[in-house]
Amino acid sequence: MVKKDKGFTLIELIAVLVILAILALIVTPLVMSIIRKAKISADKRSIDAYGRSIELAISGYLMDNGTFPTSISQLTVEYSGDEVVCSTTQLNPDSSVYLTGCTVGGRSVNYEYGEDKNPQTYDVYSVGDEVTYNDVDYYVIKDSDESEEDVELLKKTPLTVAEVNQFGAGHVNMNVPSSKSYYQTAYDSNGYGGMQYYSSSTCGYNGSSWVYDGCTNAYEQSEIKYVVDAWKTAQAPNATNARLITLDDMMNNFGIEFDTSGTTSWNFTATEDTPTWLMGENYVYWTMTADADNADNVWTVHPRLYASVVSYSVGDNDSTSRVVRPVITLSKTNISS
Repeated sequence: MVKKDKGFTLIELIAVLVILAILALIVTPLVMSIIRKAKISADKRSIDAYGRSIELAISGYLMDNGTFPTSISQLTVEYSGDEVVCSTTQLNPDSSVYLTGCTVGGRSVNYEYGEDKNPQTYDVYSVGDEVTYNDVDYYVIKDSDESEEDVELLKKTPLTVAEVNQFGAGHVNMNVPSSKSYYQTAYDSNGYGGMQYYSSSTCGYNGSSWVYDGCTNAYEQSEIKYVVDAWKTAQAPNATNARLITLDDMMNNFGIEFDTSGTTSWNFTATEDTPTWLMGENYVYWTMTADADNADNVWTVHPRLYASVVSYSVGDNDSTSRVVRPVITLSKTNISS
């Protein structure tokens, strides 16, 4: 009797195929991941090799010319690997190179070579420099050095009547006599809008008479703060802060001196170092600094009477409009000189 070899059944073949398919599903991603990682590693090595080639070229340039190259276009870089193109190729002062945003053979690689050893620097402004931001002109009142990103600016002109109307709308009480009010029409020829330093709830015109009890010179409680904040939102959106000028600003930056021989209202006096643009033209403008000798008074910047800094009561009124001249803190990257 002849013995026949037993073959695979259909079920056994199907089982084998299923097992192979499962193994393929498991193994293929692993293999692809290994291949992808290998390519990434190779691309990183290409960038490393390219970076070292640039650094060798820098050394050669220094030996040949005795000066440091200012750009890679001055260098002869000997590199034979896959093409490396980087959006940033920075030559550092220590002859190293910093590469970022690179592609290798057209493939984008999330990898940086070297370190950024050039510290970020910014323009340096002098006090009194005129700059423009968002189509508004300012004077620089404080800048430290090239490592400082922010600068402090004083608006070149006070807020106009139209601006006070616009930014005080719905909050500043404008339906009162113009002689004494939250809002005053301008007294000068430039159309600047004068304001009192009243708070909204405790001081001012009550519809039939004037009430001064509870008047405040606290900036945080004043109508002026509301107007300045609304103005900043609309006109200086990139500023990190908006406020009024302070006596510390003026004493530290503009030579304003404290004079103990004067009366209470004349303790701070301008000197020959005080710029005329700080003192205004024919207007007085508010500061954030209260008069320590009289809680009803706020120091103002005054252009007349020896150009002194004067203390005014929150209820005072005279023929010179007391106006709002904001100070902002702004990144220099937003400035156009």
